[in-house]
Amino acid sequence: MAKIGIIGGGSWGIALAVLLRRNGHEITVWSALEQEIAMLKERHEHKMLPGVRLPEDMVFTAQEQEAADAKDLLVMAVASSYTRETVHRFGPYIAPRQKILNVAKGIEEHTLMTLSEIIEQEIPQADVAVMSGPSHAEEVGRGLPTTIVVGAKSRATAEYIQNLFMNEVFRVYTSPDILGMELGGALKNVVALAAGIADGLGYGDNTKAALITRGITEIARLGIAMGGKFETFCGLTGIGDLIVTCASMHSRNRRAGILIGQGKSYEEAMNEVQMVVEGVYSAKAAMKLAEKYNIQLPIIEQVNQVLFGGKSADQAVKELMLRDKKLEVSDLPWAEE
Repeated sequence: MAKIGIIGGGSWGIALAVLLRRNGHEITVWSALEQEIAMLKERHEHKMLPGVRLPEDMVFTAQEQEAADAKDLLVMAVASSYTRETVHRFGPYIAPRQKILNVAKGIEEHTLMTLSEIIEQEIPQADVAVMSGPSHAEEVGRGLPTTIVVGAKSRATAEYIQNLFMNEVFRVYTSPDILGMELGGALKNVVALAAGIADGLGYGDNTKAALITRGITEIARLGIAMGGKFETFCGLTGIGDLIVTCASMHSRNRRAGILIGQGKSYEEAMNEVQMVVEGVYSAKAAMKLAEKYNIQLPIIEQVNQVLFGGKSADQAVKELMLRDKKLEVSDLPWAEE
């Protein structure tokens, strides 16, 4: 049995807390929101995971030291926009080489740092890993079969975390490509906004397939330029995560996109979804990275124009369809020239 602190009382953190408790581990859940802690203590259920009962012996706290002290693993499950602030609060209580697993997805807009890079900057003594893949909290909490990937710098750390999480309904793979995993997880949220916008406009399966296929091409193009591995973008944390986020109504990014496609602003859409829509925060960062690495991201660029540039969603689709003629794969040879 391991002692594990879950940092973040949202639906994803709670779903993982339930999973880990089922695996026999001792769980402490921390939240910065006193009302969230009170709700969890009183109801032993999260409002976003109805029917998922939290064990009576699970501990809930708003105290950083209680959540971090003597823990074998800390699971960082706060929204990307709050990662730096939260990690900074925990810094004084982190022991040398303490394992921290980040399970959120995003890129910090003003620094263009991934979330694991933020954790390493704020807590240099920590051993930082990441977990990503097609994994909605609603399904993990209910114990539906899910596959996911843990990335770490060392094989030993990745396999240690793999053993903590893995069971008959939660299969865990390992990877050394932390950067590729994080870029896939962050950028797929922007493409999922595009997929939702297309749904909101009333487009069909052909459109969705095009956005997913060309979307992963954009993600991989940028990710490889930054040092990620091609194989990662073909796997669970690339195309796998993109498919589930573009196709499922569990996806807050797709749901927000649908509302935007129906004519609402991104602020109105986020208010209606009532959850953090990570793709909105990652969209600007993606374009800054594209400029830095001189990479073309036409879908992500149009999403930015719709979100922040006042462009109508239908006009954005027309501009994507009427771009210059291109080869699908540029380095394949022709049998005859």
